Order: sequence, then C-alpha cells, then structure tokens
Amino acid sequence: MSKTKLSKNWLYLLSLVLFILIYYLSPRDSTVATPITPPAVTEETTSSLVPDEVSWYEIYFTSPQIPFDHVTTGGIEDFLIEKINMATTTIDLAVYEFSLENVAQALISAQNRGVVVRVVYDNEFADPDPQIKEVQTAGISTIPDKRSAFMHNKFFIFDHQCLWTGSFNISQNAAYRNNENALYFCSAEAAENYTTEFEELFSGQFGVTSPSNTPHPSFVVAGHTVENYFAPEDQVMDQIISEVLGAQKFVHFMAFSFTDDQLGQAMISELHRGVSVDGIFESRGANTQYSECLPLRQNSASITLDGNPRTFHHKVIIIDSEVVILGSFNFTAAANQTNDENLLIVHDTALATDYEAEFQRMKLLSVAPADNTCQSQ
Repeated sequence: MSKTKLSKNWLYLLSLVLFILIYYLSPRDSTVATPITPPAVTEETTSSLVPDEVSWYEIYFTSPQIPFDHVTTGGIEDFLIEKINMATTTIDLAVYEFSLENVAQALISAQNRGVVVRVVYDNEFADPDPQIKEVQTAGISTIPDKRSAFMHNKFFIFDHQCLWTGSFNISQNAAYRNNENALYFCSAEAAENYTTEFEELFSGQFGVTSPSNTPHPSFVVAGHTVENYFAPEDQVMDQIISEVLGAQKFVHFMAFSFTDDQLGQAMISELHRGVSVDGIFESRGANTQYSECLPLRQNSASITLDGNPRTFHHKVIIIDSEVVILGSFNFTAAANQTNDENLLIVHDTALATDYEAEFQRMKLLSVAPADNTCQSQ
C-alpha cells in the first residue's frame, strides 16, 4: 500500500472518530418540539391529547374594520364553529350574550348528531334574541341566570378535554365591531376545572352560592404553569394584585372597565419602585368618577384611550413578557364580588409575546387623553 493511500485512510479514520466524539459528547435537547395546533378531538385521540411544547394553544383577536363595512361573516366565531363541529361527545357552554345564528345552528347540528349540548346563560342579555329559543326547541338543555348580577362567563368545554375562553361574547358586535380575544387549548385539568364550575352553574349555584372547589387551581400545560380562578368564590382580584406586585420590568394592560382601587393602587406602587405601567382604557368609561385612569396618569403611568368607536372589550394584563392574565374578568368590584367570571394566569413567554403584539397594535390605534383628564382630546 502506498504512503499516500495509507495517509488518506488514517485521515478518514481520524475524521470519523472525531465526528463520533463530537456527536456523543456535545449537549443536545432531549426533545424536539414541532409547532402544531392542538389535535382534533375524535374518539381515537381524546385519551391522548398532549399539547405541543411550542404551540399548545390557539389564540384569536378580532380586527374590526373602521369605519364599519357591515360585514357579518368570516369572524372569529368561524374558528369556534370548527371546534363545535369537531366535538364528538359533549359541549358545555356558559355565555353572557348569545345572538350569533351560525353558532346556534352549529350547536343544534352537534345535538342532532348525538353530542350532548348544555347551555348556561344570562337571561337579561340572551333571552331578547331568538337563539336561546331555537336551541331549546332543538332539545338542548339551558339554564338561565336570572339575578341582577351577571353570569358573565364566555367559555366552551369540548369533550371534557378542550377549552375556549376569553373576552369574546357570542354576538355580532363582539365578532365584527369590538376588540376581543379568545384562547383555545386542550388540557384535562383545565377542562375538569371548567366542568366543575359549569356543573355548579347548571345546578343553579350562581354568584356567592358557588363553592370554591376548583380541582386544579394550578396545573401545567406543555411545561407552562397555568393558574385558574373563578369569581366570586376565589378572591380573584387578590390573585391579580399578587401578580402585579411581582412585576420587575413592566405591566401592560388593556381594560374595558378598570375601577378597582386596590388594583389601581398596586400599579401605582409598582410605578413608585420603578416598574413601567402602560395601559389602554375603553374610552367611554375612562373619565368616570371611579375609573382608575386618572390616578394612574397622575402617577406617571403611560395611559391612552382606545381608538375603536365601538367597544374595546379586552380584559388583559401582560407582565414582564412572561405572564398573561386573561378571561371574562373586568377589573371591577362587581366582577370580583357578585358576577360569575373566569380567569387564567398563564406563565408562558410565547403567549405573553402574542398578547404583547396585540397590545402594541392596539396602542398604535389608541389616542392620548387631554391634559389632566381621561377624555379624548
């Protein structure tokens, strides 16, 4: 064998050994996450719904056209209807408003194909429209909340596995005129929590009569901690204030109604210790006597008013690009003490990034208040 050929063989063997050493000695991730949406719920997959580590959720924001062009199709309720159409065994929903005909027809179709559908609703806002009567006629069981306080939830539970929640009411205004958000994900623990709450409401235990018995106040989805609370039984405002007081860099919020003085004082306390507070208020209630808008402005918070001539309906707080607080819960005493509400506190930087992007989009469309007021200039 020639020296040249021997030399090439040795170089090849040396390269191979080095490759093997580098491959086995280099640190590597133990799992590979692929962005996917949560799987469809079928009889074959309901027992193995494992959300992906990256995209364990689906998130939806409305984008109303201003001035309004009278569009009434193609809204985010189409995605909700997809979930309704995927359900195979049960759909439980607790809704404040219910006037979207396409959602009503999707629920009726689900009932007709053998899915057990049940509805809890607030009679003050849902009874005037025909949709509740339509689903009742189709054989769907419905329970109204007839109190003066609100059954203010907006959640759906699919097949005891997956959840849809957020600020989004089942109405034309919510779908096409308001700024809203909705979150969908699959978690057996979350579904059990919301089912427990639904059963209480369905049995007529509204407001303060609803017991504090959430099975999983804190659970983990794809490695991310999620806290879950229901008002009025879980002292929800205390949970929100605790998160705000733990902020290190910033607190950003989008508020349809923000009148709770304790939460306002918590944010002011954060301002005084150097945490940035930046918020957007629904303009119609921002300048009222009990609004926290002016106290926050007077303590150097960066506050603007929403630019939507209809309704800015978000109830969201984002903390340090790490935590998102969301649900049906307005930042008010009524939400905390008398209404039926639900809230999630999600510790996930990816979700926080998605909500932060919506916050920044809304900030660009918002307007600065006039000097020393919370009125538009």
